[in-house]
Amino acid sequence: MTLAAAPIGVFDSGIGGLSVLQALRHELPQEHFVYLADSGHAPYGERGDAFVQARTHAIAHHLRARHGIKALVIACNTATAAAVESLRAALPDLPMIGVEPAIKPASLSSQTHHVGVMATRGTVESRRFHKLLHEHGQHTQFHAQACDGLARAIELSTQAEDGAMEVQALCARYISALGQFGLKTGEMDTLVLGCTHYVFAKPQLRALVGPDVQLIDTGAAVARQTRRLLNKAQTLRAEPADRDPAALAGAQQIQLMTTGQLSALQAAAARWLDVPASRCVQVQVDSKPIAASA
Repeated sequence: MTLAAAPIGVFDSGIGGLSVLQALRHELPQEHFVYLADSGHAPYGERGDAFVQARTHAIAHHLRARHGIKALVIACNTATAAAVESLRAALPDLPMIGVEPAIKPASLSSQTHHVGVMATRGTVESRRFHKLLHEHGQHTQFHAQACDGLARAIELSTQAEDGAMEVQALCARYISALGQFGLKTGEMDTLVLGCTHYVFAKPQLRALVGPDVQLIDTGAAVARQTRRLLNKAQTLRAEPADRDPAALAGAQQIQLMTTGQLSALQAAAARWLDVPASRCVQVQVDSKPIAASA
């Protein structure tokens, strides 16, 4: 198999990264994908950096060894913040795309110069996040909120009715904690979704902040960057002559894996990606000392 024919690896601490996979499939319909949800070790956002680094390294090596991936999309803000630098040092020949809160786009587009940011505690407290705020906060005031439990509630909502109620309650709590949203002076006119899980709570968040506030996530931008890196490496899969969407969808191969409950991934895949349960499998990925991965 040529490198261009190899799949793109995508992983997240759980099902939130499916929002990024959704954008990748739209941007790169000819590509094949393998996705790994580390739900058995979630949530990352409330764990320490050492734990997140160990899991990120283990999963990257697993995807490369078992699936021969040609690029890796870290579809997790927390894992990007904690581990992308060490992982790039360990695997320098593997193109790698991380996700970070869309601080720069928000600073450029906000008219009131007040922006709300929802993210996991791991992201909010990370050095990379504070560096982003420092670089783009000269003319914009960012209001960051660590949303403990929200990613987990979104995971559970795929299977439990009361999970949706918890998502609603947590969204309301954290939006209230952030402050006033709107278009008036001093109000936040932009909300950055700093966790890939939160994309799946957009309807609840939209209802809370109103129709005029812009919600920004990074899925489309990450997909475009993935295309740029693959094009630079000359490893883009050739597009079929038939550009009909149905033909492209039929040609696209996708495999979804989880270290957690298989039924949860199957429910999320069917709900958000229209991917059948037969494409989902359960796997085990053991952590290794980071020194051994370098």
